[in-house]
Amino acid sequence: MSPANVPFVHRIRSVPHRELYFFALYRVLVAGLIAALVFSPLAVTVGEPRFPQLAGAVAAGYLVLAALLLLWGRNERWLKPIILSSVPADILVAVLATHAMPGASAGIAMMLLFNVAAASMLLALRYGMAIAVTAGIAIVLEYLWTMLDGGDTVRSLAELAMFATSYLAVAYICYQIGVRARTNQALAERRGAEVANLSEINELIIRRMRTGVLVVDAHDRITLANEAATAILGEDGGTVASGTRELGAVAPQLARRLQRWRKGWEGEKTPLQLSPGQPDIQPRFARLLADGELTLVFLDDATVVSRRAESLTLSTLGRFSASLAHEIRNPLAAINYAAQLLQESRGIDETDRRLLQIIHQQCQRTNGIVESVLGLARRERANPENLELVAFARRFVDEYRLTLSIETDSLEMSADADEMAALVDPRHLQQILTALVHNALKYGRTPDTPAQVRLRVATLERHPVLEVADRGPGIPEAVASQLFRPFFTTSEHGTGLGLYIAHELCRANQAQLEYVGAPTGGACFRITLPAPNGLRPH
Repeated sequence: MSPANVPFVHRIRSVPHRELYFFALYRVLVAGLIAALVFSPLAVTVGEPRFPQLAGAVAAGYLVLAALLLLWGRNERWLKPIILSSVPADILVAVLATHAMPGASAGIAMMLLFNVAAASMLLALRYGMAIAVTAGIAIVLEYLWTMLDGGDTVRSLAELAMFATSYLAVAYICYQIGVRARTNQALAERRGAEVANLSEINELIIRRMRTGVLVVDAHDRITLANEAATAILGEDGGTVASGTRELGAVAPQLARRLQRWRKGWEGEKTPLQLSPGQPDIQPRFARLLADGELTLVFLDDATVVSRRAESLTLSTLGRFSASLAHEIRNPLAAINYAAQLLQESRGIDETDRRLLQIIHQQCQRTNGIVESVLGLARRERANPENLELVAFARRFVDEYRLTLSIETDSLEMSADADEMAALVDPRHLQQILTALVHNALKYGRTPDTPAQVRLRVATLERHPVLEVADRGPGIPEAVASQLFRPFFTTSEHGTGLGLYIAHELCRANQAQLEYVGAPTGGACFRITLPAPNGLRPH
């Protein structure tokens, strides 16, 4: 990875490593200059060394030491030991070099100032001040050593005092700079981590959104597509990830509509089907920036919008029907009662009795519609409890048989185990089974043949299930896909709400109601229930 591509946070974390490297590199530079002043023609610039052998030994030894520290002293894990051992060595070398070459004393003292500053910037205040005090004491001791040795001192006490004061001042100032730098570094790391986390969260949210999201540039190239958009685009959506990002090649219809939107046409609201087998989508367009070239394309599932509208319609219908239930029921009951009284009259012929019978049947049908809609409107919360399914199913069958004609229809019950527990509201389960069994007895028969319905208790993938099966003609595939839609019915006497209410009651109990085609003929409705300690079936 090139340096330009290294994340900013990683570059910040490598700062101690680089500081140690440049510190060691500076030491090599200083050692090289001292060696040049001793062994090269540059020696004439500082005069003849007072102690040539000491100067040569110090220059050679310091050059070797600097090279070793350059190789070893770049590991920030050993930051404190490296500095606490190398800087005193720098001070000792500066004292010996100053004593051996008095003409270079000022330059060596100045170069030592950088060592004190770097150590104070990287270490705690007490260590930095201790190194500064050590450096000041060292140059004073070298001055006293020179005087005791009988040599000529080229520096005054005022110069020594200024160097010692400079060491202390630079040490404190550089410590403050180091503290500020470390604080900014920690803040940058926290901000970098927060930015990285927010970026990942945003990416995850966009990727897992159910609404498809595309980002398209001015040349109709797709620069971003989330999982929902890729799924909506179908087989061509795979080319988005593999490098073919031309919107016109992936979804020509969508590209044409985008072009018209850019020209100011806002009148197209019809859904599109971008690929076979995928739901219709309703595209929406928005600019990423007010004056930018990137366009956000939102691909909404039109079926979801339709379901929301349908849900709103049902909710409105439920509230409306609840308010009108009393006004509808009273006149309906009066009409029904009057029809029954007329049927008891002796002066009515058979034709009029047939008309009264039609009135009575239609009153019952209208009352059933009102009851179904009211049941949908006042649907209560489920109160699930641990229920023993086998015993419940057996009681249900025994009670329901009382309403059947023994000579015609039959209702049987079977179970794969003696006991089976489930988590469900018994009242809701009673209502669901009643609707399913009623439909099976009514529609699950062939002409001139009694209805035969079986209620079976079993397990499927460790979930308890109830199956209501008949031996009728079955349900066509086109009809099966719409069974649980409200108000959908194939019978002129049906309301289209029975299966829908049963389906909604199953959802309220975290259960699943589905139609299962029987291979031997007939229809089968399966209720998959949560186990007592299980989760919702998928």
